[in-house]
Amino acid sequence: MTAVSPAARDALVAWLERQKALKGASDNTIEAYRRDVLGFLAFMTEHKGASQGLAALARVTTGDMRAWMAATRGPDTGARSLARKLSAVKSFYRWLAEREGFEPSAVLATRSPKFQKKLPRPLAEDAAREMISRVELQAGAPWVAARDMAVVTLLYGLGLRISEALSLTGADAPLPEVLRIRGKGGKERVVPVLPAARQAVDEYLALTPFETEENGPLFRGVRGGALSPRAIQKVMEQARLQLGLPASATPHALRHSFATHLLNSGGDLRAIQELLGHASLSTTQAYTAVDTARLMEVYEATHPKATGGRKAG
Repeated sequence: MTAVSPAARDALVAWLERQKALKGASDNTIEAYRRDVLGFLAFMTEHKGASQGLAALARVTTGDMRAWMAATRGPDTGARSLARKLSAVKSFYRWLAEREGFEPSAVLATRSPKFQKKLPRPLAEDAAREMISRVELQAGAPWVAARDMAVVTLLYGLGLRISEALSLTGADAPLPEVLRIRGKGGKERVVPVLPAARQAVDEYLALTPFETEENGPLFRGVRGGALSPRAIQKVMEQARLQLGLPASATPHALRHSFATHLLNSGGDLRAIQELLGHASLSTTQAYTAVDTARLMEVYEATHPKATGGRKAG
C-alpha cells in the first residue's frame, strides 16, 4: 500500500483509540475503521502525488472526494460498502477537524451512495423448529451434535447473535434463569433463559469431552479451542440444503425469527427491543417481519397519544 505520512497515521491511531475508549467500539469495528480510513489516506497520497500531512488533508476538495469515490467503487465494493467507508472517513474528519481547527465541509458534504437496504428474512416457525432438529443430525459425534443443537437453540430461543452465544464462558454454566449479555458497543442487556435452552446446554455439557473452565469458552471446537462461528454456519448450511430452505436461512436469521415470532405472538415491541439490545426502536421494527396492520395494532394499543386519543374521543 502507498505510504501514508507519519502524522496522518498517528492521527488515525489516536482517533481509533478514542473510538474504542469512549464509544466502546468492538475490535472488529475498530479494524474495519482502520482499514477504511487507511485506504482513504493512501488514495489521497497517490492521488496528490505527495505525502499528505495534516495540513494537506485539511485542504481536501470536493473533486478529491469524487475521485476517491470513483476509484473505490468497483466489482468488489458495492454501494453499501462504499457508504460504510465514507461514514468512517467522515467520522475521522469530524474528529480531526475539531482537533486541528479546520472546516471539513468538502468531506462532510459528500453524499453517500444510495443502496437498497436488505430486509431480514426470518424463518417460518415450523422451519425454525425443523432447522434446530436437523442441525442435531449433522454431526457424527454425539457431543458435537449436542453442542450444535445448544448453540442454535440459544440463537432462536434467546435471540442472541452468534458472537454473543460463542462468547459465553464456563462461568455461565449451568445457565441461570436470566443471562447478562454484552452486545454491540459493550451495551449490556438481561435475557431470560428458556428451559429448552438450559436443557440443551446441560446435555452438551454432560457429553463434552473437555473440562468446563470458568474462564474458558463454554462451546468448544473438536480440538478443544473456542468454537468458530464458521462451524455453526456450515452445519446450518447442510441442514438448510436438506430442508430445501433458502440461502437466507443463516444463524442470524434465527435471531430475526426470534423477534418476529415473539411479536407475532403478541409481544410488546419495546420489550423485544430490550431483548435484542437495539438502541433504536426503528431498528427493532425493521428487524421483525410483521405487516403494517400488526404494527398499527401494537401502536394503537401502546402509544400514549394513540390510547389517549381514544379515551378523549
